[in-house]
Amino acid sequence: MALLGTMIKTLMAALMLATLAWPAGAATFSMKRGLNLDQWTTWTGEEKWNDPKAILPYPEWRKFLNEDDLKALKSAGFDFLRMPVDPSPFLSDKTLPLREDLYASVLDSARMINRAGLKVIVDLHLIPAGGSRKIGMSEVMDDPATFDAYVEVVRKMARTLAAEDPDRVAFELMNEPILDCDGAGTNLWPDRQKKLFAAARASATRLTLILTGGCYSNAESLAKVDPKTIPDDNIIWTFHSYDPFLLTHQGATWAGDFIPYVTGLPYPLTAVPRAELDAALDTIRDRIRAKAPWTRRGGLLAYLDEQAANLDSPEKLLAAMDAPFKTVEAWARTNGVEPENITLGEFGMIRQEYGNPYVMPGEYRAAYVKDMIARAEAHGFSWSVWGYGGAFGIVDAFDGKKAEPDVMNMIRALH
Repeated sequence: MALLGTMIKTLMAALMLATLAWPAGAATFSMKRGLNLDQWTTWTGEEKWNDPKAILPYPEWRKFLNEDDLKALKSAGFDFLRMPVDPSPFLSDKTLPLREDLYASVLDSARMINRAGLKVIVDLHLIPAGGSRKIGMSEVMDDPATFDAYVEVVRKMARTLAAEDPDRVAFELMNEPILDCDGAGTNLWPDRQKKLFAAARASATRLTLILTGGCYSNAESLAKVDPKTIPDDNIIWTFHSYDPFLLTHQGATWAGDFIPYVTGLPYPLTAVPRAELDAALDTIRDRIRAKAPWTRRGGLLAYLDEQAANLDSPEKLLAAMDAPFKTVEAWARTNGVEPENITLGEFGMIRQEYGNPYVMPGEYRAAYVKDMIARAEAHGFSWSVWGYGGAFGIVDAFDGKKAEPDVMNMIRALH
């Protein structure tokens, strides 16, 4: 028994030395410069999700991008892609006959990105329900049974990806959770995320997992998360920033009742003479007076004046754009999170809202993206711009058209 006790003590000492030798906080997956691929936005209704011709291959970008397109992104200077995967089909009874094919298609898509020489983050990316689509972010967050079903999707997706090279594939458990946004001081998301983490880690022991804060993954919500409650070093933490929203989301009809009236503002506001800026603001005011509900007009006009006044000098703009980075930096320093384990998972400037004739000039978009990249890299954070195509597209626009090359040219110039 004495010999056995000595052997146990020797083994424990060796394990302790091995633990001390392992670098603290070291995530297996590393990345620097990335691009978000499109999410599923032009899909068929849920009633056709059982049709393999309608829903496969999955995700949707597989229908119009090939390996040469992906290799072009590698050549442009990106080293990874963030691949949004809408989990809703995995929660719908309509896809039961095709469920295994959907998981297999996601895996094949990740491998396709790897073959192009790019790393990939598989990002479970819920969007709101609507039309024939019955399950979205609200349903997952508000209904315990639906959340439990989502946990099982996370578990199964982790199992699907588990055997992949952990240097080449990472897994993001939920994009922009809409929770704890009510201003009531609630902080429910960290406990929900622990459940998702446990499910993913039980199935994929080697993959780096991407975790976030609540309320659209903003910096302030990440600062509410105690990373010490996640017993794992193989984690990368993500936050998103589209500040200042007044400039980055101009004309977006889905982003509240104010921003749809806002188009024509330059980036920065000081990029044009003051008289030209005042004329653009007057046009927005006239639009609000003509189209907004009369009960909201006064509030919207006051809000416009306040937001513009907060951005009308270089110093004010700098403060607005720096704020989320400073919040994350302070959180990281307090909690011992290394900068290389933090990523700015989304940022960008709208090009054109679908159906809106206004197109943001390419030079403004390139200037904004360049400024955000500079902030991220100055803090040692990786980044991934939103996105490949659509309203925020930097490669494609809508209907097969190409976006102006300004943003991509700026990114190519980085290396």
